Amino acid sequence: MKQRAHVVPPEHLRVEQLHSEKHFREAVALQKVIWGFDDIELLPARLFVVATKIGGHAFGAFDGDRMVAFCLAIPGLKSGAKPYLHSHMLGVMPEYRNFGIGRRLKLRQREEALSRGVDLIEWTFDPLEIRNAWFNMERLGAIVRRYVRNQYGVTTSHLHGGLPTDRCIAEWHLNSDRVKAAVEGKPVPRPAILERIDAPSNIAEIRRDDPERARVIQTAMSQQFGSAFARGLAVIGIEKTAEQSAYLLGRID
Repeated sequence: MKQRAHVVPPEHLRVEQLHSEKHFREAVALQKVIWGFDDIELLPARLFVVATKIGGHAFGAFDGDRMVAFCLAIPGLKSGAKPYLHSHMLGVMPEYRNFGIGRRLKLRQREEALSRGVDLIEWTFDPLEIRNAWFNMERLGAIVRRYVRNQYGVTTSHLHGGLPTDRCIAEWHLNSDRVKAAVEGKPVPRPAILERIDAPSNIAEIRRDDPERARVIQTAMSQQFGSAFARGLAVIGIEKTAEQSAYLLGRID
């Protein structure tokens, strides 16, 4: 059995806001390790510079002097001139996953946004990544009301398996009861569950080993999401077992 590389206890990692060119370049290098992108698809250091100067932010998690995770958000504007942050990228080195580092980065994003009066952060995630979806809904209290087909085009990342980059858009309403409960480690309150969208829990393995089957599953899910969202439903939770998982949908005021 492959052994996990030794890492320091997660509570010994420090999370800090990124400002220097050195740290921005480290974040660019991490993208290659985490996603395996070709150079043309990397977010350049210049974007980090600009984002942090126009109302966005970037954070890194460090094991000593080594950056092992990062996140980047850029400012956005809703209709009615409502400001929000789009959390465009968050990545954790493989050997540092499942230690709560991603959650620490998200909570730091929330803290910084609220300090400036921003109460909404959004990001996209792959609906085929059930563990990520569970984290977003159950550990952070986000909801989903929008689905975008092939958001970024077919990429060079091995993690995407050559499939279209269909994405759900997570809405993180920072002052909502759902998010406050999640932040405090309490069960996230849910309205009545009106619909389910099933997905195999091992979809990541299916995408790797049987891309054609994964594409069939992806297409079916996209149609179900599109129908549910058109009827005013929202993803309000995730039910997850070893074999089968489901997106739980209901109505959000």
